[in-house]
Amino acid sequence: MKADLRLSLTLEYAVADFALRASLQVGSETVALVGPNGAGKTTLLLAILGICTPQRGYLSLAEQVLFDAAQSISRPTEERQLAYLPQDFGLFPFLSAAHNVAFAIACRGRPVARSRRRQLALEYLERFGIAHLAARLPGQLSGGERQRVALARAVASQPGAILLDEPTAALDVSAREEVRRTLHASLHELAIPALMVTHDWGDVSALATRLAVMEAGQLVACVAVSEAQARPPTPFVARLAGATTKGC
Repeated sequence: MKADLRLSLTLEYAVADFALRASLQVGSETVALVGPNGAGKTTLLLAILGICTPQRGYLSLAEQVLFDAAQSISRPTEERQLAYLPQDFGLFPFLSAAHNVAFAIACRGRPVARSRRRQLALEYLERFGIAHLAARLPGQLSGGERQRVALARAVASQPGAILLDEPTAALDVSAREEVRRTLHASLHELAIPALMVTHDWGDVSALATRLAVMEAGQLVACVAVSEAQARPPTPFVARLAGATTKGC
């Protein structure tokens, strides 16, 4: 079965006079979602997660329908097999690194004995080179270490797709390259659809194969990253890539 994430969603906010309209298909790849502040990028991730409910459209993952307005189908967030990495990593501050990962294992949908959850959590932390930090709370970890715990938790949930919101924005410059390398290896190993919101061209060039551009709630372009850098589809992308779009 193909691990495709397919969507065509319309979400309107009458009070804010804002409408989100996006159609996209993501295969076993990472697509970077870029655009100005307020363009609707994070709103799209929340709609995919099921936290925001579109008025029209559909969403499917590996041919399983997650949302279909016409058929009144809307699976709860916990049943969508999606991993979400928010900008602040979303770790439980009162749980150790190991217990954060074990929580994801417990939420897979089938029973796993507590002792086995602990063992698996340590194996996932080891995969990211941080098993020695298993007993530490998130507040005792560096930004890069918290990112690795969040990644281990996301992978441990065995998702069908992964959504990342500004994955390196909360890190200092010295940690970003290390985290990008870890992310690149992890996403390659997972081989599942990944949609990444970012304002950093370093994230785009290091992690993504395609670039999807949103402006004022509309998905206006979707091109290969190499093409976007050589021929930016919008002035915003030209600025983001450090290039100049002639004739814009």
